[in-house]
Amino acid sequence: MAREDEKADAMEIDGQHQQVANTAIPDGFNADYLRIYYGKLFPHVDFFKWLSYGNDGKHPGCDQLYVGRREFSFTLENDIYVRFQSFDSVAEMENSIKEKCPFKIDIGPVYSVDPAKRHAYAQSGNNVFVPVERELIFDIMILVSITYCGYIVVVVVSIAGLNNEQRAAIADYFRVYKVGGENTMKKVSLTGAVLHPFLVRSYIDVLKGFFEDKLLLSQQLFASEERYQKILDLIPDENVASELHDKWQGNRRSSISKEDVNATRWEQLKSTLQSGKHKGLRRCIEEIVFSYTYPRLDMEVSKHMNHLLKAPFCIHPKTGRVCVPIDPNNCDDFDPTTVPTLSQGIVSATIAESLQGGIRKLIQCQAPAVQEYLDLVKFTQLPADLTNLVPHEKLLLHETNH
Repeated sequence: MAREDEKADAMEIDGQHQQVANTAIPDGFNADYLRIYYGKLFPHVDFFKWLSYGNDGKHPGCDQLYVGRREFSFTLENDIYVRFQSFDSVAEMENSIKEKCPFKIDIGPVYSVDPAKRHAYAQSGNNVFVPVERELIFDIMILVSITYCGYIVVVVVSIAGLNNEQRAAIADYFRVYKVGGENTMKKVSLTGAVLHPFLVRSYIDVLKGFFEDKLLLSQQLFASEERYQKILDLIPDENVASELHDKWQGNRRSSISKEDVNATRWEQLKSTLQSGKHKGLRRCIEEIVFSYTYPRLDMEVSKHMNHLLKAPFCIHPKTGRVCVPIDPNNCDDFDPTTVPTLSQGIVSATIAESLQGGIRKLIQCQAPAVQEYLDLVKFTQLPADLTNLVPHEKLLLHETNH
Protein backbone atom coordinates (compact mmCIF):
# COMPACT_ATOMS: atom_id res chain seq x y z
CA MET A 1 0.00 0.00 0.00
CA ALA A 2 1.81 2.92 -1.07
CA ARG A 3 2.29 5.68 1.41
CA GLU A 4 3.24 9.33 1.36
CA ASP A 5 5.63 11.13 3.67
CA GLU A 6 3.61 11.76 6.78
CA LYS A 7 3.12 15.20 8.28
CA ALA A 8 2.24 14.65 11.92
CA ASP A 9 2.95 15.85 15.40
CA ALA A 10 5.34 14.18 17.83
CA MET A 11 4.42 10.74 16.52
CA GLU A 12 5.71 9.28 13.27
CA ILE A 13 3.41 8.65 10.83
CA ASP A 14 0.03 7.26 1.74
CA GLY A 15 -26.24 -0.72 -24.66
CA GLN A 16 -26.76 0.65 -21.04
CA HIS A 17 -23.19 -0.15 -20.03
CA GLN A 18 -21.91 1.81 -22.99
CA GLN A 19 -24.16 4.76 -22.24
CA VAL A 20 -22.85 5.07 -18.68
CA ALA A 21 -19.23 4.51 -19.70
CA ASN A 22 -19.39 7.30 -22.26
CA THR A 23 -20.41 9.85 -19.62
CA ALA A 24 -17.71 12.45 -19.02
CA ILE A 25 -16.03 11.19 -15.85
CA PRO A 26 -12.98 13.05 -14.53
CA ASP A 27 -10.07 10.69 -13.95
CA GLY A 28 -7.81 10.84 -10.92
CA PHE A 29 -8.91 11.92 -7.46
CA ASN A 30 -12.36 13.47 -7.10
CA ALA A 31 -13.65 14.60 -3.71
CA ASP A 32 -17.29 14.36 -4.79
CA TYR A 33 -16.88 10.72 -5.80
CA LEU A 34 -15.08 9.91 -2.56
CA ARG A 35 -18.29 10.27 -0.54
CA ILE A 36 -20.06 7.90 -2.92
CA TYR A 37 -17.16 5.47 -2.67
CA TYR A 38 -17.34 5.36 1.13
CA GLY A 39 -21.10 4.99 0.98
CA LYS A 40 -21.31 2.23 -1.63
CA LEU A 41 -17.98 0.50 -2.18
CA PHE A 42 -15.65 0.74 0.81
CA PRO A 43 -15.67 -2.67 2.63
CA HIS A 44 -16.34 -1.34 6.14
CA VAL A 45 -17.38 -4.68 7.66
CA ASP A 46 -14.50 -6.73 6.32
CA PHE A 47 -11.98 -3.97 7.01
CA PHE A 48 -13.06 -3.85 10.66
CA LYS A 49 -13.09 -7.64 10.91
CA TRP A 50 -9.55 -7.85 9.55
CA LEU A 51 -8.28 -5.41 12.19
CA SER A 52 -10.04 -7.42 14.91
CA TYR A 53 -7.81 -10.47 14.31
CA GLY A 54 -10.43 -12.80 15.73
CA ASN A 55 -11.29 -10.64 18.74
CA ASP A 56 -14.77 -9.93 17.39
CA GLY A 57 -16.01 -13.43 18.21
CA LYS A 58 -17.48 -14.94 21.35
CA HIS A 59 -14.82 -17.48 22.30
CA PRO A 60 -13.20 -17.15 25.77
CA GLY A 61 -9.93 -15.83 24.37
CA CYS A 62 -11.50 -12.77 22.75
CA ASP A 63 -10.35 -9.35 23.88
CA GLN A 64 -13.51 -7.34 23.33
CA LEU A 65 -11.59 -4.09 23.90
CA TYR A 66 -8.88 -4.91 21.35
CA VAL A 67 -10.18 -2.91 18.38
CA GLY A 68 -11.26 -0.09 20.67
CA ARG A 69 -7.60 0.46 21.60
CA ARG A 70 -6.52 0.80 17.96
CA GLU A 71 -5.73 4.27 16.66
CA PHE A 72 -7.35 5.47 13.44
CA SER A 73 -6.10 8.67 11.84
CA PHE A 74 -8.04 10.63 9.22
CA THR A 75 -6.58 13.17 6.83
CA LEU A 76 -9.35 15.52 5.79
CA GLU A 77 -9.52 18.09 3.03
CA ASN A 78 -6.85 20.83 3.22
CA ASP A 79 -4.51 18.48 5.13
CA ILE A 80 -6.45 18.57 8.37
CA TYR A 81 -5.27 15.70 10.57
CA VAL A 82 -7.59 13.98 13.03
CA ARG A 83 -5.45 11.70 15.20
CA PHE A 84 -6.07 9.17 17.97
CA GLN A 85 -9.59 8.16 17.02
CA SER A 86 -10.97 4.81 18.16
CA PHE A 87 -14.09 2.79 17.39
CA ASP A 88 -15.78 0.07 19.40
CA SER A 89 -17.91 -1.25 16.55
CA VAL A 90 -18.01 -1.38 12.78
CA ALA A 91 -21.13 0.80 12.79
CA GLU A 92 -19.33 3.51 14.74
CA MET A 93 -16.36 3.40 12.36
CA GLU A 94 -18.53 3.39 9.25
CA ASN A 95 -20.60 6.35 10.43
CA SER A 96 -17.45 8.34 11.19
CA ILE A 97 -15.91 7.59 7.79
CA LYS A 98 -19.08 8.53 5.95
CA GLU A 99 -19.49 11.70 7.98
CA LYS A 100 -15.91 12.98 7.79
CA CYS A 101 -15.16 11.59 4.29
CA PRO A 102 -11.38 11.41 4.91
CA PHE A 103 -9.05 11.85 1.97
CA LYS A 104 -6.80 9.27 3.65
CA ILE A 105 -7.20 6.74 6.45
CA ASP A 106 -4.18 5.60 8.46
CA ILE A 107 -4.00 2.72 10.92
CA GLY A 108 -2.00 3.25 14.08
CA PRO A 109 -0.90 0.78 16.75
CA VAL A 110 -3.01 -0.88 19.41
CA TYR A 111 -2.42 1.06 22.63
CA SER A 112 -2.55 0.02 26.25
CA VAL A 113 -5.68 2.16 26.69
CA ASP A 114 -8.29 3.76 24.46
CA PRO A 115 -6.37 6.42 22.46
CA ALA A 116 -9.42 8.69 22.35
CA LYS A 117 -9.27 8.87 26.18
CA ARG A 118 -5.50 9.28 26.45
CA HIS A 119 -5.74 12.68 28.16
CA ALA A 120 -7.74 11.24 31.04
CA TYR A 121 -5.03 8.65 31.66
CA ALA A 122 -2.29 11.27 31.32
CA GLN A 123 -3.73 13.19 34.27
CA SER A 124 -3.14 10.20 36.50
CA GLY A 125 0.60 10.83 36.30
CA ASN A 126 1.40 7.30 35.16
CA ASN A 127 2.76 6.65 31.69
CA VAL A 128 0.05 4.14 30.81
CA PHE A 129 -0.65 5.34 27.26
CA VAL A 130 1.88 3.36 25.23
CA PRO A 131 1.69 1.28 22.03
CA VAL A 132 1.61 -2.45 22.75
CA GLU A 133 0.95 -3.99 19.33
CA ARG A 134 1.48 -3.02 15.75
CA GLU A 135 1.89 -5.07 12.60
CA LEU A 136 5.47 -5.51 11.38
CA ILE A 137 5.54 -3.64 8.08
CA PHE A 138 7.93 -3.70 5.14
CA ASP A 139 7.40 -0.74 2.84
CA ILE A 140 8.96 -1.52 -0.55
CA MET A 141 9.31 0.95 -3.40
CA ILE A 142 8.81 -0.51 -6.85
CA LEU A 143 9.81 1.09 -10.15
CA VAL A 144 7.64 -0.16 -13.00
CA SER A 145 9.15 2.14 -15.60
CA ILE A 146 11.18 5.30 -15.86
CA THR A 147 8.14 7.47 -15.07
CA TYR A 148 5.95 5.13 -13.04
CA CYS A 149 6.46 3.92 -9.50
CA GLY A 150 4.52 2.73 -6.51
CA TYR A 151 4.84 0.92 -3.22
CA ILE A 152 4.23 -2.58 -1.98
CA VAL A 153 3.57 -2.95 1.73
CA VAL A 154 3.95 -6.36 3.40
CA VAL A 155 2.04 -6.55 6.67
CA VAL A 156 3.03 -9.33 9.10
CA VAL A 157 0.60 -9.80 11.98
CA SER A 158 1.89 -12.79 13.93
CA ILE A 159 4.74 -10.83 15.58
CA ALA A 160 2.86 -7.59 16.24
CA GLY A 161 4.12 -7.42 19.83
CA LEU A 162 7.76 -6.74 18.92
CA ASN A 163 9.34 -3.62 20.40
CA ASN A 164 11.21 -1.01 18.34
CA GLU A 165 14.63 -2.60 18.89
CA GLN A 166 13.42 -6.01 17.74
CA ARG A 167 11.76 -4.50 14.68
CA ALA A 168 14.92 -2.61 13.79
CA ALA A 169 16.99 -5.81 14.06
CA ILE A 170 14.68 -7.66 11.66
CA ALA A 171 14.57 -4.79 9.18
CA ASP A 172 18.34 -4.39 9.27
CA TYR A 173 18.74 -8.10 8.49
CA PHE A 174 17.03 -7.53 5.14
CA ARG A 175 18.64 -4.18 4.35
CA VAL A 176 21.11 -3.87 1.50
CA TYR A 177 20.74 -0.22 0.47
CA LYS A 178 23.13 1.31 2.97
CA VAL A 179 25.34 3.58 0.90
CA GLY A 180 24.61 7.12 -0.22
CA GLY A 181 21.45 9.12 -0.72
CA GLU A 182 19.21 9.85 -3.66
CA ASN A 183 21.97 11.69 -5.53
CA THR A 184 24.59 8.99 -4.97
CA MET A 185 25.02 6.61 -7.89
CA LYS A 186 26.16 3.59 -5.88
CA LYS A 187 23.52 2.65 -3.33
CA VAL A 188 24.60 -0.95 -2.66
CA SER A 189 27.90 -2.05 -1.15
CA LEU A 190 28.39 -5.77 -0.50
CA THR A 191 31.39 -5.92 1.79
CA GLY A 192 33.28 -8.77 3.39
CA ALA A 193 35.18 -11.77 2.09
CA VAL A 194 31.96 -13.72 1.58
CA LEU A 195 28.31 -12.73 1.34
CA HIS A 196 25.85 -13.53 4.09
CA PRO A 197 24.09 -16.86 3.31
CA PHE A 198 20.75 -15.05 3.06
CA LEU A 199 22.13 -12.73 0.37
CA VAL A 200 23.73 -15.67 -1.45
CA ARG A 201 20.38 -17.50 -1.55
CA SER A 202 18.61 -14.34 -2.69
CA TYR A 203 21.13 -13.80 -5.48
CA ILE A 204 21.28 -17.38 -6.76
CA ASP A 205 17.66 -18.43 -6.30
CA VAL A 206 15.86 -15.22 -7.30
CA LEU A 207 17.74 -12.08 -8.28
CA LYS A 208 20.30 -13.28 -10.83
CA GLY A 209 17.79 -15.21 -12.91
CA PHE A 210 15.22 -12.42 -12.79
CA PHE A 211 17.79 -9.82 -13.83
CA GLU A 212 19.22 -11.84 -16.73
CA ASP A 213 16.06 -13.55 -17.97
CA LYS A 214 13.52 -10.75 -17.60
CA LEU A 215 14.85 -7.36 -16.59
CA LEU A 216 17.67 -7.02 -19.13
CA LEU A 217 15.37 -7.25 -22.12
CA SER A 218 12.13 -5.86 -20.70
CA GLN A 219 13.82 -2.68 -19.41
CA GLN A 220 16.38 -2.49 -22.26
CA LEU A 221 19.12 -1.79 -19.73
CA PHE A 222 21.95 -1.71 -22.28
CA ALA A 223 20.06 -0.56 -25.38
CA SER A 224 21.06 3.11 -25.15
CA GLU A 225 23.94 5.12 -23.77
CA GLU A 226 21.67 6.85 -21.27
CA ARG A 227 20.67 3.51 -19.75
CA TYR A 228 23.95 1.62 -19.75
CA GLN A 229 25.75 4.65 -18.35
CA LYS A 230 23.71 4.24 -15.15
CA ILE A 231 25.13 0.72 -14.82
CA LEU A 232 28.66 1.84 -15.62
CA ASP A 233 28.37 4.46 -12.88
CA LEU A 234 28.11 1.59 -10.39
CA ILE A 235 31.64 0.42 -11.27
CA PRO A 236 34.10 2.08 -8.85
CA ASP A 237 37.05 1.86 -11.29
CA GLU A 238 36.63 4.73 -13.76
CA ASN A 239 39.15 3.25 -16.20
CA VAL A 240 37.18 0.01 -16.50
CA ALA A 241 33.90 1.87 -16.89
CA SER A 242 35.42 4.12 -19.55
CA GLU A 243 36.83 1.11 -21.42
CA LEU A 244 33.41 -0.54 -21.62
CA HIS A 245 31.72 2.73 -22.57
CA ASP A 246 34.10 3.32 -25.47
CA LYS A 247 33.70 -0.26 -26.63
CA TRP A 248 29.92 -0.02 -26.73
CA GLN A 249 29.98 3.38 -28.37
CA GLY A 250 32.31 2.02 -31.03
CA ASN A 251 30.11 -0.95 -31.97
CA ARG A 252 26.72 0.71 -31.66
CA ARG A 253 26.22 0.35 -35.41
CA SER A 254 27.49 -3.21 -35.54
CA SER A 255 25.49 -6.27 -36.50
CA ILE A 256 24.34 -6.83 -32.90
CA SER A 257 20.57 -7.09 -33.06
CA LYS A 258 18.34 -4.94 -30.88
CA GLU A 259 17.13 -8.09 -29.15
CA ASP A 260 20.63 -9.32 -28.35
CA VAL A 261 22.44 -6.10 -27.46
CA ASN A 262 21.39 -6.17 -23.80
CA ALA A 263 22.51 -9.75 -23.16
CA THR A 264 25.69 -9.28 -25.21
CA ARG A 265 26.80 -6.18 -23.37
CA TRP A 266 25.95 -7.72 -20.00
CA GLU A 267 28.17 -10.70 -20.81
CA GLN A 268 30.94 -8.34 -21.90
CA LEU A 269 30.64 -6.44 -18.63
CA LYS A 270 30.76 -9.65 -16.59
CA SER A 271 33.75 -10.94 -18.52
CA THR A 272 35.65 -7.71 -17.92
CA LEU A 273 34.88 -7.52 -14.20
CA GLN A 274 35.64 -11.21 -13.62
CA SER A 275 38.96 -11.18 -15.45
CA GLY A 276 42.12 -11.84 -13.48
CA LYS A 277 43.35 -8.27 -13.74
CA HIS A 278 40.24 -6.88 -12.01
CA LYS A 279 39.94 -9.15 -8.98
CA GLY A 280 38.81 -6.28 -6.79
CA LEU A 281 35.74 -5.72 -8.98
CA ARG A 282 34.27 -9.21 -8.99
CA ARG A 283 31.74 -8.31 -6.30
CA CYS A 284 30.57 -5.42 -8.49
CA ILE A 285 28.46 -7.80 -10.61
CA GLU A 286 26.40 -8.83 -7.61
CA GLU A 287 26.11 -5.19 -6.54
CA ILE A 288 24.66 -4.25 -9.93
CA VAL A 289 22.11 -7.06 -9.78
CA PHE A 290 21.12 -6.19 -6.21
CA SER A 291 20.80 -2.51 -7.16
CA TYR A 292 18.26 -3.32 -9.85
CA THR A 293 16.32 -6.17 -8.24
CA TYR A 294 16.56 -6.25 -4.45
CA PRO A 295 13.66 -4.69 -2.50
CA ARG A 296 14.23 -1.12 -1.33
CA LEU A 297 12.86 -0.88 2.18
CA ASP A 298 11.78 2.24 4.02
CA MET A 299 13.56 1.36 7.25
CA GLU A 300 11.75 3.91 9.42
CA VAL A 301 8.38 2.36 8.61
CA SER A 302 9.57 -1.05 9.81
CA LYS A 303 11.47 0.11 12.89
CA HIS A 304 8.94 2.18 14.80
CA MET A 305 5.84 0.90 16.53
CA ASN A 306 3.98 4.20 16.26
CA HIS A 307 4.43 4.73 12.53
CA LEU A 308 1.05 5.00 10.82
CA LEU A 309 0.09 2.57 8.07
CA LYS A 310 -2.10 3.68 5.20
CA ALA A 311 -5.28 1.63 5.23
CA PRO A 312 -6.17 -0.73 2.39
CA PHE A 313 -8.81 0.54 -0.06
CA CYS A 314 -7.86 4.17 0.45
CA ILE A 315 -7.71 6.37 -2.63
CA HIS A 316 -4.45 7.96 -3.74
CA PRO A 317 -4.99 11.74 -3.48
CA LYS A 318 -3.35 12.45 -6.85
CA THR A 319 -3.87 9.47 -9.13
CA GLY A 320 -7.25 8.45 -7.74
CA ARG A 321 -6.16 4.80 -7.75
CA VAL A 322 -7.29 2.37 -5.08
CA CYS A 323 -4.75 0.96 -2.63
CA VAL A 324 -5.44 -2.71 -3.31
CA PRO A 325 -4.55 -6.08 -1.76
CA ILE A 326 -2.36 -8.37 -3.81
CA ASP A 327 -2.44 -12.15 -3.91
CA PRO A 328 1.07 -13.01 -2.61
CA ASN A 329 1.01 -16.30 -4.53
CA ASN A 330 0.54 -14.52 -7.87
CA CYS A 331 2.63 -11.37 -7.57
CA ASP A 332 4.11 -11.87 -11.04
CA ASP A 333 0.63 -11.58 -12.55
CA PHE A 334 -0.10 -8.25 -10.88
CA ASP A 335 -0.10 -5.26 -13.23
CA PRO A 336 -0.09 -1.99 -11.24
CA THR A 337 -1.18 -0.04 -14.31
CA THR A 338 -4.56 -1.81 -14.21
CA VAL A 339 -5.38 -0.92 -10.60
CA PRO A 340 -8.90 0.58 -10.60
CA THR A 341 -9.43 4.27 -10.07
CA LEU A 342 -12.03 6.04 -7.99
CA SER A 343 -13.96 7.10 -11.07
CA GLN A 344 -14.02 3.54 -12.44
CA GLY A 345 -15.44 2.30 -9.16
CA ILE A 346 -18.19 4.91 -9.16
CA VAL A 347 -19.09 4.18 -12.79
CA SER A 348 -19.22 0.45 -12.00
CA ALA A 349 -21.45 1.04 -9.00
CA THR A 350 -23.76 3.17 -11.12
CA ILE A 351 -23.98 0.42 -13.74
CA ALA A 352 -24.71 -2.20 -11.09
CA GLU A 353 -27.45 -0.14 -9.47
CA SER A 354 -29.03 0.58 -12.83
CA LEU A 355 -29.33 -3.17 -13.36
CA GLN A 356 -30.60 -4.56 -10.07
CA GLY A 357 -28.66 -2.75 -7.36
CA GLY A 358 -26.28 -4.02 -4.72
CA ILE A 359 -22.51 -4.12 -4.61
CA ARG A 360 -22.26 -7.81 -5.46
CA LYS A 361 -23.88 -7.13 -8.83
CA LEU A 362 -20.61 -5.46 -9.74
CA ILE A 363 -19.38 -8.96 -10.46
CA GLN A 364 -21.66 -9.06 -13.49
CA CYS A 365 -21.01 -5.60 -14.89
CA GLN A 366 -18.58 -4.80 -17.68
CA ALA A 367 -15.87 -3.10 -15.64
CA PRO A 368 -12.90 -5.52 -15.66
CA ALA A 369 -10.54 -3.22 -13.76
CA VAL A 370 -12.92 -3.17 -10.80
CA GLN A 371 -14.10 -6.79 -11.00
CA GLU A 372 -10.58 -8.07 -10.50
CA TYR A 373 -10.43 -6.81 -6.92
CA LEU A 374 -13.97 -7.42 -5.71
CA ASP A 375 -13.21 -10.77 -4.09
CA LEU A 376 -10.18 -9.19 -2.43
CA VAL A 377 -12.46 -6.51 -1.02
CA LYS A 378 -14.23 -9.23 0.93
CA PHE A 379 -11.42 -10.82 2.88
CA THR A 380 -13.64 -13.73 3.86
CA GLN A 381 -14.20 -14.62 0.20
CA LEU A 382 -10.58 -14.94 -0.79
CA PRO A 383 -9.44 -18.20 -2.41
CA ALA A 384 -9.12 -21.03 0.10
CA ASP A 385 -5.33 -20.87 0.21
CA LEU A 386 -5.49 -17.19 1.18
CA THR A 387 -8.43 -17.18 3.57
CA ASN A 388 -6.27 -17.72 6.64
CA LEU A 389 -3.25 -15.88 5.30
CA VAL A 390 -4.70 -12.45 4.76
CA PRO A 391 -6.78 -11.77 7.90
CA HIS A 392 -4.38 -13.30 10.39
CA GLU A 393 -0.88 -13.41 8.99
CA LYS A 394 0.14 -11.24 6.07
CA LEU A 395 -1.38 -8.73 3.69
CA LEU A 396 0.27 -7.29 0.59
CA LEU A 397 -0.97 -3.87 -0.40
CA HIS A 398 -0.15 -1.76 -3.41
CA GLU A 399 -0.39 1.97 -3.98
CA THR A 400 0.53 3.63 -7.25
CA ASN A 401 2.30 6.91 -7.84
CA HIS A 402 3.04 8.44 -11.21
